[in-house]
Amino acid sequence: MNTIVTRLFQQAVQARQTGQVQEARSKLQEALQHQPGMPQALNLLGLIALDGKDFAAAREHFLGAAQSDPGEAALWMNLASAERGRDDNEGERAALRQAIAIDQRNLMAQIRMGQLQQRLDERQDAADTWGKVLALTAGLADIPPGLAEMLEQGKRFLQAHKADFAAYVEASLADQLAGADETTRRRFQACLDREFNRRTLFQNHCSGLHYPFLPADEFFDRKHFPWMSDLEAKTEAIRSEFLALMARSGKDVRPYVQQEAGTPQNKWTALDQSLDWGAVFLWEYGKRNDAVCDACPQTAAALEAIPRPDIPGRTPSAFFSLLKPGSRIPPHTGVTNSRAIIHLPLIVPPGCGFRVGGETRSWREGAAFAFDDTIEHEAWNDSDHLRVVLIFDVWNPHLSLAEQMLLQQFYATADDSKTRSDRQALPAI
Repeated sequence: MNTIVTRLFQQAVQARQTGQVQEARSKLQEALQHQPGMPQALNLLGLIALDGKDFAAAREHFLGAAQSDPGEAALWMNLASAERGRDDNEGERAALRQAIAIDQRNLMAQIRMGQLQQRLDERQDAADTWGKVLALTAGLADIPPGLAEMLEQGKRFLQAHKADFAAYVEASLADQLAGADETTRRRFQACLDREFNRRTLFQNHCSGLHYPFLPADEFFDRKHFPWMSDLEAKTEAIRSEFLALMARSGKDVRPYVQQEAGTPQNKWTALDQSLDWGAVFLWEYGKRNDAVCDACPQTAAALEAIPRPDIPGRTPSAFFSLLKPGSRIPPHTGVTNSRAIIHLPLIVPPGCGFRVGGETRSWREGAAFAFDDTIEHEAWNDSDHLRVVLIFDVWNPHLSLAEQMLLQQFYATADDSKTRSDRQALPAI
């Protein structure tokens, strides 16, 4: 900002503060003649228009300011205010998304997004957003009364959403659960009680559904997987298909870690969008990657011969995991202990290791094993060569067939509720 523009802007600020709105506008327009697109001037013009409830003009000014300085979240927040004044829900949503993409920790942007989603009766999205808000404010002290009231509204919404969803799911499962044996009923009811925050459990670390009372084994006993020897016998064929796939182009490899824009620094930042840990998916959340499966027919056939969960949009997943030389996967835990994760090592140079809980193992090519990924685990490749493992998920072997069927029905019921258009729709958590 040069001296003339700075003086004009300061005069405009003072004029607005003393109620000389027209004088403020005049100074700002003059400043813009000297410096077109000046975001500070456009923003102040937008605030003046907002004060006068001229939401169309406010939108025009804020949009211009945001386009001039797209990395400034406050400008997108102001634009969202103008869009809300115009009753333009999608315009408000777009502006709030821009602010959140700059920083996921933008508390007011998240709160206003939650409020917007509530107004539009987007119950699951609102619940997800309010969950983020409450996580962001969990450690705050001396919360101002206005913010405290907004947070309390969010808590009440989440509690009501959770209670309604619990009633819907339990009603849907009542007959099936009543016909199950006592152990199944006890364990599955505990699963629901934990999922709906009605009881606390002290085992494993699951970011998603936690199934109670399953043994917290770091590595599962091999006897639970009678098909494992048949899989191991196909190691050479699977490895050959992988190498042939890579020799053709390698275009199917993508970063395993892909975080949303605006995600704060965390333990995954070093691997975000990086091929240091790459993946080639044969199945991903229940969807078959036909191109890769067709290129690796023996691998696909081996996986299809194994009893795996089939929950559309969730499981199975199966992929070649590529860890480059000198790379590490940080300690972490998985989503749900209702599954077991299988590793079939294909290419393992010396210097590679894998820890689950208190036990560390070295992969051996062709020697498969199963582990519970909700127990903290990490991996490393300290060699000078690529490490490759085929990874896929199966049911936790300690679940009975009845429990597997109940879980499938649970997810089907939850996911089906997402498509319901009436106000009683209770989306999956």
